[in-house]
Amino acid sequence: MNAVTLPVLPRAGLAALTVLATTLATAVPAPVRASALFAAAEVDQQNFLMVAAPIGTRGEKAQLNIYEQLKPVRPCFEVGAGLPSPVNPLLATFDFTGICNRYIDANGYSVRVGGQDLATSYRLMVTRSGGDMLLLAFPTKAGAGPEMVVARTRGSAPGFLKLHMEPGWRLMRRQFGGRNLGHLYVYADSWPGTAATAAQPATSTPALPAQPAAATGTPAPAATATPAPAAATPAPAAATPAPAPTTPAAAAPTSRPAASVPSTRPAAAGRRVLPSTTRPTAVAPATEPAPAAAQQPVAPPAIPATKL
Repeated sequence: MNAVTLPVLPRAGLAALTVLATTLATAVPAPVRASALFAAAEVDQQNFLMVAAPIGTRGEKAQLNIYEQLKPVRPCFEVGAGLPSPVNPLLATFDFTGICNRYIDANGYSVRVGGQDLATSYRLMVTRSGGDMLLLAFPTKAGAGPEMVVARTRGSAPGFLKLHMEPGWRLMRRQFGGRNLGHLYVYADSWPGTAATAAQPATSTPALPAQPAAATGTPAPAATATPAPAAATPAPAAATPAPAPTTPAAAAPTSRPAASVPSTRPAAAGRRVLPSTTRPTAVAPATEPAPAAAQQPVAPPAIPATKL
């Protein structure tokens, strides 16, 4: 009897296949693989209601329930007025098959941000915070992302309460190969803190003219007073006003020496008659003196006879 020999792969080839399979399985993160596997489709938001449903004997805790109105045969829920808004889950009072739908755990909903399916790295939980109840998207893996507030009741009260979505969040339906699935996404277009800044176009602000230092409310630094150096050169004297034009005075008439009057006394006999040494006295005539009156000749005084 001949034995059948089966082909055996070389050990080197088997090891290479094992390494390749492990690399392909771990090279792509789980959220990326999920996002490539599933798509998201829009839904009519008016047909859905997010509810903080009490759990436990005292109802101190709550969990997320999502109610969907499939057909308008009977109302599936009723929402009261005010904040927080009380909810009456009418679908619990009749057989809602084909009329309503209810999503009560992670099998029915998960978190998705843009193209990333976060079903394996985030979970949705309702928690109390002060006088409010918050729906949080909580990361279950290190480095998955930040904790995000998805919705809130806007107040605290016993019973079922409506959860109001935060801006940027909505519900979408999971799709596979173009087919709608019975799974909902609590969806945001992008991560909080990045969508608003990325979506808004940058607006140019015209440059404003520079404001003086006093307008900014910050006092301008006081200038350091530097003493002025002593002036080495004395200050120039005040300008002397120009002298007023002087009117030339009328030329004083030239004084003429008075004519000497010869003595009328006869010289004594035997004496030498000397000329008079008396200098004529200059008489300053007045301006245009009037002509003197004709003088009468004065008779010489009588001289007594002298005996010789």
